[in-house]
Amino acid sequence: MNIKHISLTSLAIACTTVPFTSTANPLEKTTFKFSGYIKADAMVSQYSDGTLSSGSIGRDFYIPSLTPSGGEKESAQFDAHIKQSRFRFTTNTLLSNNDKITGVLEFDFHTTPDGNERISNSYEPRIRHAFLKYNNWLIGQTWSTFQDVKTLPESLDFIGVTDGTIFARQTMLKYTSGAFEVSLENPETTVTPFGGSGRIVADDNSVPDLAARYTLNQSWGHVSIAGLVRQLAYEDKQDGNDIDTSEAGYGLSITSKIKFGEDDLRIMANIGSGLGRYIALNASNGAVLDANNKLDAIDVRGFTIAYRHLWDEKWRSTFSYAMFSADNDTDLTGLGVIKETYSARANILYSPAPELTFGAEYAYAEKTLESDVDGDMSRLQFSATYAF
Repeated sequence: MNIKHISLTSLAIACTTVPFTSTANPLEKTTFKFSGYIKADAMVSQYSDGTLSSGSIGRDFYIPSLTPSGGEKESAQFDAHIKQSRFRFTTNTLLSNNDKITGVLEFDFHTTPDGNERISNSYEPRIRHAFLKYNNWLIGQTWSTFQDVKTLPESLDFIGVTDGTIFARQTMLKYTSGAFEVSLENPETTVTPFGGSGRIVADDNSVPDLAARYTLNQSWGHVSIAGLVRQLAYEDKQDGNDIDTSEAGYGLSITSKIKFGEDDLRIMANIGSGLGRYIALNASNGAVLDANNKLDAIDVRGFTIAYRHLWDEKWRSTFSYAMFSADNDTDLTGLGVIKETYSARANILYSPAPELTFGAEYAYAEKTLESDVDGDMSRLQFSATYAF
């Protein structure tokens, strides 16, 4: 067919065969919302056994695996940044079939590779959430179903109780029915090489991770139980290697937020084999290679507890503790891997208005390797937040 000879009449006739004939502009039935917050942080950090170099993400927020150990103590480090600031776009559209669809797109400025503190402190935005919700379905990137966001305590740090917390955002297909949620989520395997030197980030999974959650909501708060089943997989046929191995991983998470008048207690207990990147920001890998190049899942556990107290309508505090531990087979991993970490923190926050909060927080954290070499961190953090 010669495209040059198609007439406008024939194009008009062709258009009439399209089943959907509505000429309504979708924007006319769409509402838009813009929200987020501006947050400035300043912190002074002191490490007992080393230091973190300029640009290290561990200087922006607490990452258990990055606490220095086995080095020489240096002077305190001062840092200030606005990277936790975020903005969120939400749309709600009434479709022609009278169903509703919701879209969410959210950004912040953490963990991006570009930007520095030498001149302009410029940082690229990164996507946190990007998903659509239609009826009982969610498609896109958001919090893992294995994570209970409602039990995260109020902290000046980006996460706070990082050691014992399930924390993951990824692309998924999720179905929700009342209190029950189930999802298929993007997989990724992290592996400790035989002997324990470094980390292998494999992308060899053939099936998605499966997560499910049930939440019981009551007047006193909620309790929730979640499970995870995943495939750990690693394949390497390069440079004479002959590695093609997989192993099953699983996890169980029980979380609760209990109200005591205006105060509340938040608890998280997590345990599993091969959880890897899901807990403590990947303080331990999902599995280790043995001498025969087979994966052996690593057992881990984590626990957090946080109590929030309102002193009055403008002042409040949260006191929290979190721990993580791994059962490493040191014959496979060596002694240089993390055995356990923990952190404790206390803060005071003042909100002269609901949209504006000033805060101060003290945190202490410690990391111990299987060799019993350890190191600790003390950090004093201040912040100002304007939410809109």
